[in-house]
Amino acid sequence: MTTTTGTITPHTTLADLAATRAGASRVFYRHGLDFCCHGRVSLADACAKAQLSVDALVRELEAETSIQTDFRRWDEQPLADLIQHLLDQYHAAHRAELPRLLEMARKVEKVHADKSSCPRGLADHLDRVGEELEAHMQKEEQVLFPMLLAGRGRSASMPIQIMEEEHEDHGRNLARLRELTHDFTPPEEACGTWRALYLGLHELDELLMQHIHLENNVLFPRALRS
Repeated sequence: MTTTTGTITPHTTLADLAATRAGASRVFYRHGLDFCCHGRVSLADACAKAQLSVDALVRELEAETSIQTDFRRWDEQPLADLIQHLLDQYHAAHRAELPRLLEMARKVEKVHADKSSCPRGLADHLDRVGEELEAHMQKEEQVLFPMLLAGRGRSASMPIQIMEEEHEDHGRNLARLRELTHDFTPPEEACGTWRALYLGLHELDELLMQHIHLENNVLFPRALRS
């Protein structure tokens, strides 16, 4: 497990910080900063857009780094290890979790259909998220990842471009998910299933952002240089 202790500057990109600083992605997520699909922007530009203090955010990043002990620099690991990590940590997790969340969403919409706070349309949207994500992961597993493992990264520019475009779609799907759930905040009258659903969706949102970040900002640039 390694971490970076170099100085953070306003010119450092969100993507670089998320890849090299323990806890950086967690800090960015707390402040709603997109470090995955649009992570190749400087800290200064991201803070200006979000009306955040650069100095305060740097202090928060430094503090988060100091308490993290299990961070792994995936930009320094063998490509095969990174791909296996993506399969184990993200592909498998999405496939295990999405059916459970979809079942809960359908139950909540059915049981609480008479309430104005009912997240109408959430189940249908989540079903679409699952279908699109499954199709995307199959393309990676059947086409892109085998190319990269065979050392054909330089000839994978077109598949990578397609994957990045689909990541943008996933980002828009997550934005809609936050909208439907009011940023995963259950109403006061929410039952246990409703609250568990929003908690699970919050975890899915964070996990998928980290997944996209590792591919867009670590795996794909490395592959194209190989």
